[in-house]
Amino acid sequence: MNTFLFGIYPYIAITVMVLGSIARYDRDPFTWKSSSSQLLRRKQLVIGSVLFHVGVLIIFVGHLVGLLTPIVIFDALGISHSAKQILAIVAGGIAGIMALTGGVMLFQRRWVDPRIRQTSSVADIAILAILLLQLVLGLGTIPVSIVHADGHEMVKFMTWAQMILTFQPGAAEYVAGAAVVFKLHIFLGLTIFLLFPFTRLVHIVSGIAAPFRYLLRPGYQIVRSRRQTALPESDKSKTTPAE
Repeated sequence: MNTFLFGIYPYIAITVMVLGSIARYDRDPFTWKSSSSQLLRRKQLVIGSVLFHVGVLIIFVGHLVGLLTPIVIFDALGISHSAKQILAIVAGGIAGIMALTGGVMLFQRRWVDPRIRQTSSVADIAILAILLLQLVLGLGTIPVSIVHADGHEMVKFMTWAQMILTFQPGAAEYVAGAAVVFKLHIFLGLTIFLLFPFTRLVHIVSGIAAPFRYLLRPGYQIVRSRRQTALPESDKSKTTPAE
């Protein structure tokens, strides 16, 4: 089971996320969005959304850099494993509390307000609940990380992630002895990847890709006013009125 969950399941989740997102964009491009409810309880939306998105963004970048950066680079920069671990605990803890606070505000707003709930699908509420659970699990790893402040436990997760990314066998062995809270956190994270194409999370890709699509657009869009597009008087006289 350990081999399946942490050696095979990652490839299943990532494959479904990539191919499912491409298929959805190709077949249902008009669903590739996050439905807005900003006209309802706007103040709570703004505060919760800012806290949630800023916190999640910091966590995402931290996980991306922390897990996928080769260990030799940290060693070359003189960053010890313990220093990296402390940085991850402090920065991740602050960002996690921010994201969890904002997420609870967004969930309470979407669940309690009957008008907003009517505009929300089951998938909208479910994925937000899963993200909140993932944040709770992430914060739950902090006490365990403090016990292993030397950073060697984190090196195992870095090795696992980089072996999965480079298709090396035996990656699951590095997770086998980890605490249960870490295993649940990794498993739920992979499950979020699996559910990605079927939820509103796809709008994340739009936010990342939009600037590049704008810069690589084929040309400028020419916009004329109604007055500019009107026919000149000389051309109007040449037109034949309809019978």
